[in-house]
Amino acid sequence: MSLASRAVSPIPEETRRVAQAAFPRPSRFMQMRDQLGTLYDDAAFGVLYPQRGQPAETPWRLAVVTVMQFADGLTDRQAADAVRSRIDWKYALGLELTDTGFHYSVLSKFRTRLVTGEAEQILLDALLTRFQACGLLKAGGRARTDSTHVVAAIRALNRLECVGETLRAALNDLAIVAPEWLRHQVTAEWFERYGLRIEESRLPKGEAQRYA
Repeated sequence: MSLASRAVSPIPEETRRVAQAAFPRPSRFMQMRDQLGTLYDDAAFGVLYPQRGQPAETPWRLAVVTVMQFADGLTDRQAADAVRSRIDWKYALGLELTDTGFHYSVLSKFRTRLVTGEAEQILLDALLTRFQACGLLKAGGRARTDSTHVVAAIRALNRLECVGETLRAALNDLAIVAPEWLRHQVTAEWFERYGLRIEESRLPKGEAQRYA
């Protein structure tokens, strides 16, 4: 992926109109965009991308998504869904309402670039600089001095999600090949939690409804 630096775009008028109608009291991410601007620009991440290759997703947006993702405690999949579906996120990112976003794996690849290039500090430094410029951060106060906890926390969430998906897939396979054994090992709540399905033909009469 190469970096085709683009100017930070303003909030599309339709996105602004709909977001302000939907949020008479702006959400915190809308306030973030209004009061702090876009926080990052592509030039800050230029050293992380080659000069040639297919253009990458806009780094400044991925950086903002990473910050919002951490603030809301979202996995990569959930964050990508938020970019695609939440009006206030589109507002903060300056996206058209019809923008379909990106595949969730893009966020993991972006973090890998940050870690490999030892550039995690870019996330925090830009925030601190903007906070100081806006008078929100004063000398003598206590502030975290690195951004590694942001990346680490998001990684932990996504590893947990992967473990859950692996467990769900394993249980679904068992529900097909050994439904009777599985029925005696787990409770009905597990079937609701992991979306398991046992073929009705393999259940004793009267048990199908329980696992529908």
